[in-house]
Parts: sequence; C-alpha cells; structure tokens
Amino acid sequence: MTSPFTDEPTRKFFECYKYFGLNEDQVTFFKQGTIPCVSKDGRFIMETPYRVAKSPDGNGGVYTALKYEKLLEEMSTRGIKYIDCYGVDNALVRVADPTFLGYFIDKGVPAAAKVVRKAYPQEKVGVFVRRGKGGPLSVVEYSELDPQLSSATNQETGRLRFCWSNVCLHMFTLDFLNLVANGLEKDSIYHLAEKKIASIHGHTMGYKLEQFIFDAFPYTPSTALFEVLREEEFAPVKNANGTNFDTPDSARLLVLRLHTRWVVAAGGFLTHSVPLYSTGVEVSPLCSYAGEDLEALCRGRTFHAPCEISL
Repeated sequence: MTSPFTDEPTRKFFECYKYFGLNEDQVTFFKQGTIPCVSKDGRFIMETPYRVAKSPDGNGGVYTALKYEKLLEEMSTRGIKYIDCYGVDNALVRVADPTFLGYFIDKGVPAAAKVVRKAYPQEKVGVFVRRGKGGPLSVVEYSELDPQLSSATNQETGRLRFCWSNVCLHMFTLDFLNLVANGLEKDSIYHLAEKKIASIHGHTMGYKLEQFIFDAFPYTPSTALFEVLREEEFAPVKNANGTNFDTPDSARLLVLRLHTRWVVAAGGFLTHSVPLYSTGVEVSPLCSYAGEDLEALCRGRTFHAPCEISL
C-alpha cells in the first residue's frame, strides 16, 4: 500500500530492483485514501484558496483501499485464505513467518498478532487491552492511554499491567478482512493526530484524522497473541538519524547484531577493527531466513566485520 505521495517512487524502486526476483504480476500496488485536515475549531484547513489540505488516512486505510481496489475479491479468486500484514518501518520483519502462520491456523481464529514485552512504561507503543469484562481484545495507542495506566503493575507478577506491545505484525483471514472493511467504513473510527499543517496562512496547528490497522481487532471476539523476542523481530525506524532512538542507524545495528549471533551460533568467528557494538555481519536472506542452515557456510570460518555473507 502506498500513499499519493509515495506511490510513484515506490513503483520506480521496485522496477529498479526487478521486483526482487518476483514476477511483475506477483506484486500489486494500491493507494490508501486521504482525509481533509481540520483546525482546532473544526474548520477545514485550506492548502490553497481552492484546495482543502488533505493527509493520508493512516495505515488502517488499508482495509477500505483493499475493498475499493477490488483486491479482496481478487485474493478470493486466487484462493488466498490468510494475509500476513506488517509495518514497512520494521527492519526485522519475518515475512510470512511459517511458525506464526502455523500458530494462527492451529488456533482457528480470525486474527492474530505478534507481541513483544513493553520495554518501559513510557515507551511509545500501543498495548493490547481487553475492553470490558469478557470483551474483545483491542489496542490502545500510547498517546491515548492514561499515564497512570501506562505505569500500572500487576501485583502478583510485578510486571506492567499492560505489557503486550503492538508492533504491527498481524495475520488475518480473508473473510475477516471483508468484515472489517465493511465495518470500519460504516463506523468511521478515526484517531486525532495534532500536527503542523501547511496552509495558505503558513503552517497551522490542526488535526490529521487517521485510521489505525489495529482498529480491526474489536471486530472479532477471538484474537490470538504470539509473543516474540524484541531483539529478533522488532527494529523500528520512526525518526531521522541524529535523534536518540528508532533511527535507520539503530535499526541497521539491530540487524547486524542479530545476524552476528546467528553466525556465532553456527560455529563462525568474528574479527573487527571497530567496537563490535557498532558493527557486525549481515546474512543475505538467500542464505538463511532466521538463522537456520548456516553451519556449512560459517563453521570454522572467520569473518571480518562489517561484512555480508551471501551465496
């Protein structure tokens, strides 16, 4: 899914790299929608005297976009039953994880989500909660969770009461996606994001309206959660290099550290001329999906970091 602002460069990127070994007809691009931006007093913000300022409708816009592009119908025609959904800003995503898929199918539920333990109370991640006694699981975004609840602990375990972080690693059945696309369109659930918005009067403080991908979970009484290790599957890119966390550089280091552990576990050795905490080894996905089958390439060999191990 692209936005009106990213569609063309994304398509060109895939063309440049020959669709990463896939056939062109195996890759489908579709645009998410846009929503008008509003001022704090509820008026439309004008980008020009004749055009309303708009912004993408959030990653939750994927459901409506799939419906109106008739991609849900196309997937049904192709016999697709399960959909793996993940955020593009996570450098450690395991695409189509067979373990997660097997868990999801075994549970027989319409939706499943990978979760990691929240690192600290103020971490900027949404958390899974149960709304009401016996109600469905849903996600509360960090900006919408009361600070006292963010820090609340379970008296029996001493852990955070709301500790399961949503990291946008989901699986859905196709039938459930059809239900969600119709439900969200009818219910019109939006989240407010206060932003500086370009307008005819310069940058104006106002609201962008967004739907989130986790808005789907309340539509099913049964969601399966699957805990994974943060250091193996969550390397977010939220900020530019130069800030303190969740940058391209920090994500790159998390990838290198994970792959370095794979190499050592497979019997390899590392030398390095810079501190190992700032470098490492990258394993080509053509060699290994999650660290398996590396012994033949690594056992007894020494690699000088930084380097790439490929076929």
